[in-house]
Amino acid sequence: MKRIPLCVLSFLGMMAALGMAVPFALAADPIPVGVAVAQTSNVALFGQEQIIGAQIAEEFFNQKGGVNGRPIKLVLQDTAGDEAGAINAFQNLINVAKVVAIVGPTLSQQAFAADPIANKAGVPVIAPSNTAQGIPQIGEYISRVSAPVTQIAPNAVKAAMDMNPNLKRVAVLFAQNDAFSKSETQVFQATVKDIPKLELVTVQTFQTTDTDFTAQTTNVLGAKPDLVIISGLAADGGNLVKQLRELGYKGLIVGGNGFNTVNLFPVCKALCDGILVAQAYSYQAPGEVNQAFRTVYKEKQKKEPPQFSGQAFTAVQVVVDALRALDKKTPIAGMELAKLRTELNRQIIAGAYHTPLGEISFKASPGGEIVQKDFYIAQIKMEPDGSKGAFVFLKK
Repeated sequence: MKRIPLCVLSFLGMMAALGMAVPFALAADPIPVGVAVAQTSNVALFGQEQIIGAQIAEEFFNQKGGVNGRPIKLVLQDTAGDEAGAINAFQNLINVAKVVAIVGPTLSQQAFAADPIANKAGVPVIAPSNTAQGIPQIGEYISRVSAPVTQIAPNAVKAAMDMNPNLKRVAVLFAQNDAFSKSETQVFQATVKDIPKLELVTVQTFQTTDTDFTAQTTNVLGAKPDLVIISGLAADGGNLVKQLRELGYKGLIVGGNGFNTVNLFPVCKALCDGILVAQAYSYQAPGEVNQAFRTVYKEKQKKEPPQFSGQAFTAVQVVVDALRALDKKTPIAGMELAKLRTELNRQIIAGAYHTPLGEISFKASPGGEIVQKDFYIAQIKMEPDGSKGAFVFLKK
């Protein structure tokens, strides 16, 4: 990295103090990209997978020349598991780290709190895992590489019916204190009601902080369902599955997007076996970028990459690809930061990308909604002793 003379640094500081625009090229040598995900709290099970995916992307694209010869540098901020954590992380990335874009946050509920701050500041946000309805509609600077629940959730119910054509009675449980789970369960319930042969026999609520689900499981078992659908996170959802199975439920279970993590396995262990989960990513999908990502991930983690890592890699890739395209049209060196953020956002929305998720693009309106062609259904297969497990993708 070139050293910037002290006189130049003093001048830049004076410019910033006076509210004058600071040329981006002099602000930092590597291009700072923010990653605001949960590194602590019960949501860290997802955030840790996201950091791994983002860091693999950083290394991968820098080895390929970064942004036309200029490397990127991830700036990590912990959002923890609540809205306040996400707001604080976004404010630091926008005002202190002065990133060109933000990848995050982990939860949809956090996005509804923090994204408006970035949108008002004119900073592009790419959500790696926010699938609740209404995320891109927050504003013109908000995009996501995580397909909305309306596209994914119905696939899991249809897969359950293919597996057992005699399904009739359905029980639904969801975390009422989580925005995503509340959004997802609406889609699941609407899907069940739209299928004539299915009957929604009970709807039960819980909290993401709960560990005892005696009341809910008792009510579910009393309704005698053939299928149970759960919208929650890995810790609470895994414990709910465990207690349902221990009390004798033997039917099919569909898990929502919160079940898309191998961190679920240590929670319900052998009792996780058989859960169906719709996914927006498959490590088996063809494509040069996906196979390169899969190879690096397996080398580093000694296991197959999960959806949350694949989506985080994709979010970073979108930023890099858009920066490359923008720089070729209008060199970003010397561009004022606010202008760079605005132009980058326009380029993100306009581009098409070949990613681990397959080919994706964005709708120009409303917001930056993802356009994705390929989706998958996986079933969890556990070793009998519960020591190991895997997502096994079902044939389409």
